[in-house]
Amino acid sequence: MSATSFHTASLTSSSILLQDKRTRFALRSVTPVSAITSRRSCARIRASYTDYSASANTGGRTELDALSHYSEVVPDTVVFDDFERFPPTAATVSSSLLLGICSLPDTTFKGAVDTALADKECYGLGTPDARMTCFVNKALVNVGGELSKLVPGRVSTEVDARLAYDTHAIVGKVERLLQLYNSIDVPAERLLFKIPATWQGIEAARLLESEGIQTHMTFVYSFCQAAAAAQAGASVIQIFVGRLRDWARSHSGDPEIDAALKRGEDPGLALVTKAYNYIHKYGHKSKLMVASIRNKQDVFNVLGVDYIITPLKILQALKESVTPDDDKYTFIERLSSQSAAAYNFTDEELVKWDQLSFASGMGPAALELLASGMDGYSNQAKRVEELFGKIWPPPNV
Repeated sequence: MSATSFHTASLTSSSILLQDKRTRFALRSVTPVSAITSRRSCARIRASYTDYSASANTGGRTELDALSHYSEVVPDTVVFDDFERFPPTAATVSSSLLLGICSLPDTTFKGAVDTALADKECYGLGTPDARMTCFVNKALVNVGGELSKLVPGRVSTEVDARLAYDTHAIVGKVERLLQLYNSIDVPAERLLFKIPATWQGIEAARLLESEGIQTHMTFVYSFCQAAAAAQAGASVIQIFVGRLRDWARSHSGDPEIDAALKRGEDPGLALVTKAYNYIHKYGHKSKLMVASIRNKQDVFNVLGVDYIITPLKILQALKESVTPDDDKYTFIERLSSQSAAAYNFTDEELVKWDQLSFASGMGPAALELLASGMDGYSNQAKRVEELFGKIWPPPNV
């Protein structure tokens, strides 16, 4: 397994509990909460967390403990008030998180946003657009800095999806965010930057990774996205299996999905299998993250993948299911170095991906789901700017 462990949320609602000295507040967010922990900075935290291997009422090991020997099985929710059950390893700061923070009474995180809105550097900029960009950047970084004090692993920062088709704008945004993190003593090794997997986003990842800045490609729905991101050296590639399955149930005409269905395979799981085997067969450094898990069988079907992002209801079910002390009761590691070595790719799949071949490889499902995901992120960013425009300058600072 990797030297890095992840704790992330699917794009369904995630929950963070924030608290100050007086009270405790629940924050709902529709953006992923992603976690990464490096062995260089702290001990590895597996999905078993405290002691899932032993149960007071059964005495046996749980399915969750058994599965953690094959993949990092991690929760889709960070609950800061429940370290013993689900200790967070890291977190993502995003536009939707900022919106949730601003809806709460005074907390450490609300103070971080207020401080950003009172920043003298931003206030002194010449145009409203420049001031707003400065306010949002500083709010993201201030909140990310507070999160870095609470979690041992990395803080992932969402890059504005409205920049997704401009490579140089993405690179400039990430470098500016990194400068701000450095100014508050959060080093690059504690950070990850989440970028939509457009061609321009993948090219930005290539440039950033060459500078030692680690990237996380999201909204991956086709093999060409996964392969191009791996060739670019992206640190993490995230595939949403449930969303591809949902698309296939009500659409047709996507060659990649139709081929999987013809073979009797689930299209999301087929993409995970192909992407994992490609990454590991050809020695790419990327780690594969599987999200949009819908049931326990989805977990079993991707065992061996680097990271499995699992809803809390499924984690609880895995925790409560005890495996018999019987050697015949085993799980099948579906993804491994052996599966990668045995997997056969076509010549068309082994090309050096460029913008033209990438565009040709993007089927209807990938195009639609990528656009939908980016629209959601863009709308959240616009809402943050509208809210900041109404509450600036903040009354508390």
